Amino acid sequence: SIRGKIIKGLVISTKMKRTIVVRRDYLHYITKYRRFEKRHKNIHAHCSPAFPVKEGDIVTIGQCRPLAKTVKFNVVAHEAQRETAGRKRFRMF
Repeated sequence: SIRGKIIKGLVISTKMKRTIVVRRDYLHYITKYRRFEKRHKNIHAHCSPAFPVKEGDIVTIGQCRPLAKTVKFNVVAHEAQRETAGRKRFRMF
């Protein structure tokens, strides 16, 4: 069951069995300098075989109960790849 956070991110790895790695880019505000800095987190998510997910796709993931030590999200929706982007390129949604 999905509860908690719902996040959009870029798939950067599909090497594991039924688990993907999603990169979430965001901006963090630094009060002292009144500027933003780019940050990112890699989130592991369970991917059902019903979703034909490839690297570079954009997925929506929802929080669920812990499925493994690092897997606490589940793929909810999948958008096909729009363009070929670098793996570490910063991308906001």
